[in-house]
Amino acid sequence: MRFPPGTTVRAGGGPPQGIDFLDRAYGAFPWLVLAVLVLTYLTLLRAFRSLLLPLKAVLLNLLAIGASYGLLVVVFQWGVGAELLGLYRMEQIEGWIPIFLFAMLFGLSMDYEVFLVTRMREFWDAGASNDEAVARGLERTGAIVTAAAIVMVAAFAGFAAGSIAGLQEFGLGLAVAIFVDATIIRALLVPSAMKLFGRWNWWLPERVARVACVPPSPLSRSAPALRPVGE
Repeated sequence: MRFPPGTTVRAGGGPPQGIDFLDRAYGAFPWLVLAVLVLTYLTLLRAFRSLLLPLKAVLLNLLAIGASYGLLVVVFQWGVGAELLGLYRMEQIEGWIPIFLFAMLFGLSMDYEVFLVTRMREFWDAGASNDEAVARGLERTGAIVTAAAIVMVAAFAGFAAGSIAGLQEFGLGLAVAIFVDATIIRALLVPSAMKLFGRWNWWLPERVARVACVPPSPLSRSAPALRPVGE
């Protein structure tokens, strides 16, 4: 049996609404991600006065978000550790979770990045070597970043202790991503990468600096080294 030609069929209820939500939300989501990445890069280019550091920040933030997405699949869909943690096991992750996690985690992770690298930039501008600037910037900010991460992980883990599946996914995703960001990424990967990049960390050509309306940051410094800030 078929509907007559020209008939318009409309479906209501939960399943059609869910399909409409996914179509609309994820139709725009890739463009939202692209816009956030581009705007973040341009903003950090001005803040750090560097071509390389904003790119590193964006990639490492995506790494933390990807780790959160992966763990949600492992725990909630595959059921690894779900019973031990008292969490639900479901066939799929709720549709709003990836979007909300990206929005919140990208902002939170970028806060850590700005706080950490800005301090390193201050030491570099004061005349410290790359290794010294990275080490002292990490030393001055590490305790604060760790304390803030502990507070947020504890707060977000409270969502996972509830009995609502979506909030369990949201809370666990936030807690895991913040933990990974504050330990593996900020404490290990960021200083290691900046150690490898050396003085290229701080390079901003004159033409780009002119467009960004900030002072240039050449690879070679002709001025004599100054005393590092904080001494």
